[in-house]
Amino acid sequence: MVSRTERTTFGEWWWTVDKMMLAALAALMLAGTVLSLAASPPVAARIGLDPFHFVNRHILFLAPAIAVLIGTSFLTPHHIRRVSLIVFILSLALVGAAILFGAEIKGARRWIVILGLNIQPSEFLKPAFVVLIAWLFGESARRPEMPANTIALALLGLVVPLLVLQPDFGQTMLIALVWGALFFMAGMRMIWVMGLAGVAAAGLAGAYFTVSHVTKRINRFLDPATGDSFNITIALESFSRGGWFGQGPGEGTVKRVLPEAHTDFVFAVAAEEFGVVLCLTLLALVAFVVIRALAKAMHNEEPFVRFAASGLAMLFGMQAAINMAVNLHLIPAKGMTFPFVSYGGSSMISMAFGMGMLLALTRERPRAEQLASQDAALAGSPA
Repeated sequence: MVSRTERTTFGEWWWTVDKMMLAALAALMLAGTVLSLAASPPVAARIGLDPFHFVNRHILFLAPAIAVLIGTSFLTPHHIRRVSLIVFILSLALVGAAILFGAEIKGARRWIVILGLNIQPSEFLKPAFVVLIAWLFGESARRPEMPANTIALALLGLVVPLLVLQPDFGQTMLIALVWGALFFMAGMRMIWVMGLAGVAAAGLAGAYFTVSHVTKRINRFLDPATGDSFNITIALESFSRGGWFGQGPGEGTVKRVLPEAHTDFVFAVAAEEFGVVLCLTLLALVAFVVIRALAKAMHNEEPFVRFAASGLAMLFGMQAAINMAVNLHLIPAKGMTFPFVSYGGSSMISMAFGMGMLLALTRERPRAEQLASQDAALAGSPA
């Protein structure tokens, strides 16, 4: 047991970190491991791999994810800004490299191989981008003469085209939604609201009329008879088959026929084998993290911390919501992982980076430390 009087780095972290939020994230990781055991063996066997190939890799990715989450939660707001700037620059360069040199998988170039590892740079771009935008909006609130809003808009204009070129419309939509939410929190004028809403609508219409797979997905969502809706039909059936308490571990059939049962449709596997009760539990864990983070952000006096904590919480919540909505056929199908539950190394480690920063920002820092952080920002540090 760590004493409150113990003035070590770990002791200070332990008594200031939000343990309930940390426990909720740990519960999601545990659920992800259990669902990986349930969902991935049939997928691996179907493509000729060892049945526990994805299970072993999921656990392998979990170790560095936990290390990143805990390590990042020790950072101060000053260091978070600095690390996010570095990660953003590197990720942006790797997204461009993936477009030029990455292997094409299902018509998209989102992955790049580094030291034998397949990395999806856009996953790491998301939390870093959110923190940088939060820093800009925070500076705009503190120093209205600074053109922070213009710079934030320019960054969005830089990131969105690169994601569209991959193409990755799911990540584009997620980043745009979080950016818009932060811009709204920053107190944008109504003319901006109308203008940005118009640009977003025009972009969606343009994608619908010019990108064939976007057209097909939206058409299938509006009228399943217009195309192959097998995945969504099976996913929906899993909820009725599972009922409240599920058919039992290993008894589901969804994972035997869905190619992405361990990634995009892991929520459907959870519904069939463990029932609606587990699905509601996962939803409650996500909601708890988001609401608790937003509540803590609301009471923080430092603008950067307020915006960054809110943005990271919304990024986490919106990504989970998109995954669940696709499984329930509430929105058109798109590839989006369930944080810490779906299989995927890049997704898991990048989300651990984001949630580690969220834990760091919501730590109960003394008033003197908060003022020192504000003084560092006012001194003009890019971090």
